[in-house]
Amino acid sequence: MGIRPIHRWQVRPCTAMRIQARLARLVCIRPMTCQIQFVGGLDCSFDQGLGLAFGAAVVVDANDLRPVDYAISASRIHFPYVPGLLSFREAPAMLKAFKGLKTVPDLILVDGQGIAHPRRLGIASHIGILLDRPTIGCAKGLLIGSPSLIGQQKGDHGPIVDLDTGQVIGAGVRTRAHVRPLYVSPGHLCDLQDAIHWTIRCAGLYRIPEPLRLAHQVAGKAKRSYSGIGVRQVLPSLQI
Repeated sequence: MGIRPIHRWQVRPCTAMRIQARLARLVCIRPMTCQIQFVGGLDCSFDQGLGLAFGAAVVVDANDLRPVDYAISASRIHFPYVPGLLSFREAPAMLKAFKGLKTVPDLILVDGQGIAHPRRLGIASHIGILLDRPTIGCAKGLLIGSPSLIGQQKGDHGPIVDLDTGQVIGAGVRTRAHVRPLYVSPGHLCDLQDAIHWTIRCAGLYRIPEPLRLAHQVAGKAKRSYSGIGVRQVLPSLQI
């Protein structure tokens, strides 16, 4: 599964910002035309004591949201926590897990921002460019922009606007009635309507869309099962 080798990950924050500005010009926001059979979710968990990031990639069937494949990874953390530079800290672990998948997803949901980012290159956009696949950013909070008021029912949504430019960069999406919304933005090779549609479609009984909810579970279990030699594949609850 190819990953485009565009840049190094171990760079200084100032260099990371320049890389983001350069890659942002490659982001393509357009309606999806491909058939979606499998949807992936990418997330990671950290063990600060060990200095490790545990990446998880899960693939579900787009029709019933049942998991069909997953992969996990453990990677050394080489980048500090800097708001707006999340991808340089988390993406290496996510991509390492993604390379272990046997089923290639047609669309990928990423725990983080898409273009709703100061330099228009959140982790979902960054990963989308590297994988050359449609990606959507699903975040629990905002880095930039002002959300509009939205209704309280599942499926209600409203725009997120960059107050400096007036550009609509995402949407607050209610994935469960009377529960806090998610902040959704297109990452790459999709548009905002696609991002809203697939976030809602992938939301089952929980606030977090199923591919991301499962990826979060897998990453956490990978962290807990780490033996110092590797990650044990003990995830029976996914029923894959």
